[in-house]
Amino acid sequence: MNLAKFTQQLQKRRGRLLSLALIAMLLICGTQITGCGKKTADTAATADSTESAASTDSAASTDSAASTDSTESAESAGEALSEYWAADSQAAASLKSYVEKVTNQSDSANFIPEKDRIAVFDMDGTLTCETYYTYYDTMMFINYCLKDHPDKVSEELKAAAEEIKPGYTAGEELARNFAKAYAGMTVKELYDYAVEFGQKETESFQNMRYIDGFYLPMVEVVKYLYDNGFTIYVVSGTERTTTRAIVANSPISEYVSPAHVIGTEFEVKVKGSEDVSSNMDFKYADGDELVFTGGFIQKNLNANKTIWIEREIGQYPVLAFGNSGSDTSMMNYALDSRNPYPAEAYMVVADDDVREWGTQDWAEKSAAYEEQGYVPISMKNDFLKIYSDSVTKADEQYVEPETELDNIIPFPGGNDVEEDEEEEVLQNAG
Repeated sequence: MNLAKFTQQLQKRRGRLLSLALIAMLLICGTQITGCGKKTADTAATADSTESAASTDSAASTDSAASTDSTESAESAGEALSEYWAADSQAAASLKSYVEKVTNQSDSANFIPEKDRIAVFDMDGTLTCETYYTYYDTMMFINYCLKDHPDKVSEELKAAAEEIKPGYTAGEELARNFAKAYAGMTVKELYDYAVEFGQKETESFQNMRYIDGFYLPMVEVVKYLYDNGFTIYVVSGTERTTTRAIVANSPISEYVSPAHVIGTEFEVKVKGSEDVSSNMDFKYADGDELVFTGGFIQKNLNANKTIWIEREIGQYPVLAFGNSGSDTSMMNYALDSRNPYPAEAYMVVADDDVREWGTQDWAEKSAAYEEQGYVPISMKNDFLKIYSDSVTKADEQYVEPETELDNIIPFPGGNDVEEDEEEEVLQNAG
């Protein structure tokens, strides 16, 4: 074999070897690629499995949380109005049933959106004690005229203050005297005086300041409604600035905004312009003071409560709470057949003469209220506790002063409010 032929054969063999080597490499690579692909698929499957498990766990966790929330909600509903209300209270049961119904989105026929959950409360006798010696704004007027600032009021107003005794009529005439007494005070000064007066102790109870007169069961109602998305308004016969001071320093302060207080109105003007007939004739400037002129605008009782609810809230309330005939207009406004939502009205009956100075007859009052479509509340039977443990009823509600005027109003046996009266009369022996 010559050298040229040998070289040619060697090149052919080298080519075959290179081809075999290339095929072998391709086979090996193909196996590795297949293995890599399998590994990737396994990893993906594992990931999918993990995600699926996580999703399952998450769903289970969500379901568990929902179940827990549902349970807590049920427990919360069961515990509502249980601290200061009797377990067998029909009034409390009625209110809880109503709230559960109107806050349940699944109950399309009765559900009320939060923006429309308006609850209105009278203050004196509904949220707070209003018996004589404890009726906040009346006793504040007496103290202002006869004890704290007799130098700032007329002899006529002093005489009016001295004439007030249990059974007096808390009507427009008396409110006009209140307005005259506070003439010249700035809005802030009256507010501050109302706060200061609240620290004084009433003689009708032991260990009770005037600001302590809030009924604990009704405070519980306010909180319960607030927690369930209701907007709370206090609609009082007491003057508005005074009512704001009382509410702001009370157990319901965090549930009622100052903007949600409606009350009796006294005339207010910019200081220095009190004698100007129209507010259109002057302008407020930085540093100006707003003062009470002594003028009177309206006593917030009876139909005025309805009118001012409409003017300031602009819609029907769905819950109303009161305690006397002067509140029935507010009750009826909530229950008006044109109200687009289900509504209820509750009346507090002052029938507890052991822990309180109540004189009302439960059988008579409850029957009358039920006939009008209201749910009656018995202070004697529905309230487990009225005030804090340290507060006790005094031996006597009223002690005749040593010096009297000849025309003192006699102490009556007790007054009940008739539904057709135009003025509010204190029903708790005063």
